[in-house]
Amino acid sequence: MNSAHLDDLFAFIRFPSISTLPERAGDVAACAQWLGAKLNALGLKAEIHATGGHPIVVARNQHIAGRRTVMIYGHYDVQPVDPLAEWTSPPFEPVVRDGVIYARGSTDNKGQILAHVLGVGETLREKGDVPVNLIFLIEGEEEVGSSHLETFLAAHREELKCDIIAISDTGMIARDTPTFTYGLRGVAAMEVRLHGPATDLHSGIYGGAVANPLTALARLVATLHDAEGRVAVAGFYDDVAPLQQWERDAWARLPFGDAEILAVTGSPALFGEAGYTSVERLWARPTVEVNGIGGGFQGAGSKTVIGREAFVKLTFRLVPGQRPADIMAKVRAHLQKHCPPGVRIEIEDGHSGEPYATDPHSAFGKAARRALARTFPGRETALIREGGSIPIVNTFKKILGAETLLLGLALPDCRAHAPDENFPIENFEAGIRLNRTLLEELAR
Repeated sequence: MNSAHLDDLFAFIRFPSISTLPERAGDVAACAQWLGAKLNALGLKAEIHATGGHPIVVARNQHIAGRRTVMIYGHYDVQPVDPLAEWTSPPFEPVVRDGVIYARGSTDNKGQILAHVLGVGETLREKGDVPVNLIFLIEGEEEVGSSHLETFLAAHREELKCDIIAISDTGMIARDTPTFTYGLRGVAAMEVRLHGPATDLHSGIYGGAVANPLTALARLVATLHDAEGRVAVAGFYDDVAPLQQWERDAWARLPFGDAEILAVTGSPALFGEAGYTSVERLWARPTVEVNGIGGGFQGAGSKTVIGREAFVKLTFRLVPGQRPADIMAKVRAHLQKHCPPGVRIEIEDGHSGEPYATDPHSAFGKAARRALARTFPGRETALIREGGSIPIVNTFKKILGAETLLLGLALPDCRAHAPDENFPIENFEAGIRLNRTLLEELAR
């Protein structure tokens, strides 16, 4: 490993650029300045753009007419480190154990985006230029919803026009397995509250005479699925695009299935919609999930009360064909129809993002696959969808009219967003090689 590259990554990681914490705003800004200086030092022209929140860093080479324009997107902000006590080493003091870098941001997304930056740097040093018109767009608010990026894209639409976008902020399904993610599930969120009595009540004095909001909520949540795990909301599956046979065949050959999912999650058993493998459920089937539920007394011991209200936080992962607004309306109608008597229901819609899919057999898709094959010689490229959501991908398509290639370098056990986040040095090196082959293939 080039020690200078590792030094750069360690310097990048040491900025505690936690975008959600106001007290870290100075660290986020300092990280943007460091990144801008690094891009300038490589020979690119970098600009740091102020927003209503954290800065956006844009860098480019000299654009030449007739060449393809490629944007590489990433983010330099990171998640909070809580719970701090569960880290084996300080989260912003990167350490290497058995060839793996442990630190916050090592995988998500500093290691992955810096690999692209350093790959461009190597090409510039050797050849004086890269074979495409290049734009780096690296933001500082991805972990808090990219709230200012859409406005920025719209305001700078012409100067950010590109033919294709590359992002390394997804995962590899296994070590040494090049992975091209061509689809993402969308997301929609909702919070539901059931209101009962005007105040908490003594459960002995009033129990049996008034509806208990917590019991009502449990009954209501239970109506969202049948016993086999299928979503029971009317019309929920109406617009779901069916899996193609080539996808089912390709996914069945992957070195990733039930055993790997059990090992990574630590769950005692797998469960889900009948008729589909676990991988198919994760990547190509929609879900309704309970993300939080509460009400009443939560302390140690017992307190004999009927809580005055109860709440549940829901999210819906959506697949191609589904639209967040349509699903929210159908779930809202279901909840209102099945709300038990004696309580008042209140429903608040939250954030949402469309599902995304691109064609891995398109010209750009084939170029990405050739680049992966060159980066990982002798390894078959895994063509996958991913269960998570990256709403900005659809924003890029809407505003810039460009598709996105998702070429992840994170392993399933990278612990992104959790204590002991990690990134193998070999994946960092592979990312540098991937950048170089990718730009060559996209230029063809």
